[in-house]
Amino acid sequence: MSIQGNLFFLLIFAIPIVAIVGGITAGILKTHGQQRLIELAQRERIAAIERGLDPSKLPPLPVPHAGDDLATMYMPPRQAALHRAQGMLIGGLVTLAVGVGLSLMMLVLDRNGNAWAVGLVPGFVGIGLLLAALVVRRGVPANGGGTGGASIGPSA
Repeated sequence: MSIQGNLFFLLIFAIPIVAIVGGITAGILKTHGQQRLIELAQRERIAAIERGLDPSKLPPLPVPHAGDDLATMYMPPRQAALHRAQGMLIGGLVTLAVGVGLSLMMLVLDRNGNAWAVGLVPGFVGIGLLLAALVVRRGVPANGGGTGGASIGPSA
């Protein structure tokens, strides 16, 4: 086999390997960043208490929600769930629009076949996201759902 053939096969297998390693690295960095933010907030709280400040007047500690970004860590659980539902709603609408647009484009370009069905995949993904947003939105408690000031970790 030629050098070009070997290079071609190397590149074929390198792309998924780089994607997998990059995804794992991104997850590790996100988790590390969240942990570091919580640790700094706890140290700041301890320093304020040592200086004699009233702990009830301090801002609440960040609470990590499953799968959320750093922006929602200071939100109460109800507000974080509404934020997640809004993100799914926007993603669902965009993905559904892409599916409909792709189907229409393929219908116009390929009049002899069933190429329009390609748009069904993103269309159904969009519908799934819209349904998930509806489920998450209905699962949000009507009351405040907590103050967001819950402490994490040991209190000692």
